[in-house]
Amino acid sequence: MATGPGKFDAECTIAREATDAAGAILIVIDGTLGSGFSVQVIDPEIARRMPIILRTVADQIEADMEGI
Repeated sequence: MATGPGKFDAECTIAREATDAAGAILIVIDGTLGSGFSVQVIDPEIARRMPIILRTVADQIEADMEGI
């Protein structure tokens, strides 16, 4: 979930803390608990930038997939 704990909140916490990150987005596809995502941020400003961040990631994935 974008607000409040998500199905994968514990796993997202592990990733965020292990990397000493200000924020983390964990997307799980067909995991043992199904599919879903969890978002954690320290600063609300990061949350406001997440749509831009995700669009940038999507653009990069599409560019990487061209020609495959």
